[in-house]
Amino acid sequence: MSSEKTLSNKNNLQVLHEDNHIIIVNKRPGDIVQGDKTGDKPLSEVVKSFLKEKYNKPGNVYLGVVHRLDRPTSGIVVFSKTSKALPRLNKLFQDKKAKKTYWAVVKNPPANDSGELIHWMKRNSKQNKSYAHIKEVPDSKKAILDYRMKKKLDNYYLLEIDLHTGRHHQIRSQLSAIGSPIKGDLKYGFARSNKDASIHLHSRELKFMHPVKKEPIHIIAPPPSDPIWDAI
Repeated sequence: MSSEKTLSNKNNLQVLHEDNHIIIVNKRPGDIVQGDKTGDKPLSEVVKSFLKEKYNKPGNVYLGVVHRLDRPTSGIVVFSKTSKALPRLNKLFQDKKAKKTYWAVVKNPPANDSGELIHWMKRNSKQNKSYAHIKEVPDSKKAILDYRMKKKLDNYYLLEIDLHTGRHHQIRSQLSAIGSPIKGDLKYGFARSNKDASIHLHSRELKFMHPVKKEPIHIIAPPPSDPIWDAI
């Protein structure tokens, strides 16, 4: 997927927030959040190793996976450090009480500088791909996002996206459906892949109420370093 050096490990983990109940990290492109058939070490295990070493913990470290990001994307991932916080965090995300903002770099700008996209998403598990339809089709789910033009570069455009539903590959599929595939996203129609197999989609900002402390949490994650993100 990408060279070992660019993946997260316990020594280079980018921790954005940590307290007794949660740990929030900035995922690198190529990190896999949870174990899958590839057998690659997932980010969840990296975070466990980090916590085990930091607190000199004997035995197993508890860590709950709250949500996932696609492997080629980067940005904010929340983990639960306690069994008390996990179901509360799960409910918070399920009930859409966590406000997520993403950044996406595209070559072809949308027709309008801002707008709302509504599609009906149908997932094809064999292809690991979701298709965005204008009208409802059997087994489809409604997908909604808002976007706005954030910056114009020489050859690319930065869109800021607020996600209102959490469908499989939603942003990738919806932007592709309007002719604005994300840079590097070969699967959804971009002309060529990025050298490190990343795509220019970044989970930039997250706001939610702490499930135990009941305090507002506001996280902003810097994007990975490369010429385009650096220009932004």
